[in-house]
Amino acid sequence: MNTEQTSPWLSVIGIGANGIDDLGELAWQLIAEADVIYGGRRHLAMLPDDLTANALRKGWPTPFAHAFDELEALRGQNVVVLASGDPMYFGIGGTLSRHFSRADMRILPYPGSFSFAASRLGWPLDKTAKLTIHGRSIQTLMPHYLPGARLLVLSRDGASPREAAEHLCARGIHDAELTVLERLGSDRERIVTLNAQTLAIGSEDHYFADLNVLAIALPDHLDRWFSQQPGLPDDAFEHDGKMTKQDIRASALAKLMPHPGALLWDVGTGCGSVAIEWLRCHRSCRAIGIEPQEKRRALAKHNATFLGVPSLKLIAATAPEGLQGEEAPDAVFIGGGLSPKVVDFCLERLKPGGRLVAHAVTLGSERLLMECFETHGGELTRLAISKATPVGPYFGWKSSMPVTQWAFTKAAKDKNETKSQ
Repeated sequence: MNTEQTSPWLSVIGIGANGIDDLGELAWQLIAEADVIYGGRRHLAMLPDDLTANALRKGWPTPFAHAFDELEALRGQNVVVLASGDPMYFGIGGTLSRHFSRADMRILPYPGSFSFAASRLGWPLDKTAKLTIHGRSIQTLMPHYLPGARLLVLSRDGASPREAAEHLCARGIHDAELTVLERLGSDRERIVTLNAQTLAIGSEDHYFADLNVLAIALPDHLDRWFSQQPGLPDDAFEHDGKMTKQDIRASALAKLMPHPGALLWDVGTGCGSVAIEWLRCHRSCRAIGIEPQEKRRALAKHNATFLGVPSLKLIAATAPEGLQGEEAPDAVFIGGGLSPKVVDFCLERLKPGGRLVAHAVTLGSERLLMECFETHGGELTRLAISKATPVGPYFGWKSSMPVTQWAFTKAAKDKNETKSQ
């Protein structure tokens, strides 16, 4: 394999609100020497015709996924991509870096909207959640509604601030402070601060430019909020009575060990509680829930949206047939539909180093987990939860049905085996 370092042929140039006037000498040179220039309509319109007379200007294809093949076909030519602000922060640079190597690309960032917004507000960036609803659901903000939290949000358009205010008010957070920062870094910069209730009601004066960043300061006290850590209260979910309860769920997620980018299969997802908590652990986590009952899938979809993770993928089928062809998981939770066939299929598809957790409450399913433990090893645990409940004028312990938990970690590939493949 040729590992020789070559000169970058794909240059990604960040542009601020003032347009190309603020570009540096290298950026101008790259644009002048470009054979092909990609960008949105607004960015391409900024380019002077005399500077790029010989360059082909191209907008992004639809669907966007076709762009990677288009760019690959241009390898060897000088290609420039125009982007907003810092291309590596919720930008096109990060997307392209998943398809092209560091040797292929040159990134010229412009100070991003978050940096401008933080400097105007005096908010330390390292203590601020940096989010986007550009191309994403407003519901994804919900996991960050925490006491005293500060959020910087890249807006979708001028309607986004009011949409966020309405979302906050729907959650009972009427006194959150919202600051809309428009056209940051330009001579038309404008900053407006309102509380959520005032902005949600709206008026003709509350019109905002499409190019804006939304800063949300949550009050130090919230009547109801949900931690990002596993173990949400059971009443955070709509369910039909059959669900993995809070303490048992927290134990399962501790064994499943969510991590950025990891994919979970939730077999017999029910109301979706385990998959939803997995997704809330990190915004790049992914989950597939398989559930044959339509009513429970509806509950799972509602819960995922309400709790800020609408990306939960639900499959209307039973395992293992319904999981055929799905991407191999990093972790598997079997909370329903436990059978030897399901366990064998999930173990086979589980990635090396992946984790499987299965729960049983009946004697038959417990016997199966004991057999799995004897055959494969892992950890076998019986979880019995008792809670103090009223007994006349006093309190006594009320026990829930014990849950048998089998937790297994699949052996990682041997390094020598990996090198030989």
